[in-house]
Amino acid sequence: MQTGKMLTGGCLCGGVRYRVKGEMSDVSLCHCSQCARTTGHVFASADCAADALAFEESRTLRWYRSSQKAERGFCAECGGNLFWRKIGGDVVEVTAGTLDRPTGLRLKHHIHCASRSDYDEIHDHLPQHAAEAEAD
Repeated sequence: MQTGKMLTGGCLCGGVRYRVKGEMSDVSLCHCSQCARTTGHVFASADCAADALAFEESRTLRWYRSSQKAERGFCAECGGNLFWRKIGGDVVEVTAGTLDRPTGLRLKHHIHCASRSDYDEIHDHLPQHAAEAEAD
């Protein structure tokens, strides 16, 4: 878990720039089919409180309701996949690869492993959960 440092990040074209002030969880790797379709593979994300996320630039930020309970934030210009959040929730999952380096974060676990693709082999010793893991 990262604490005490403000993290910043954004999309490839700079149309979305954000900062996270406060704690972020370590990185979860989600293997569900929705995440695979939006990222091309595994969704690596770190959680933060919704009120800890602030935008320096958001002119190209769009939200797509990907299910009855969640939506995904992306850049309408470069297509960068930036966020995932439950509708009405108080937590935002920030795509870890969009954070400026260094992050100070570490990999935590794999979730939705039961729905991973046949080519998706896990070669580390992190915990693996068939479905979404409960929040720490």
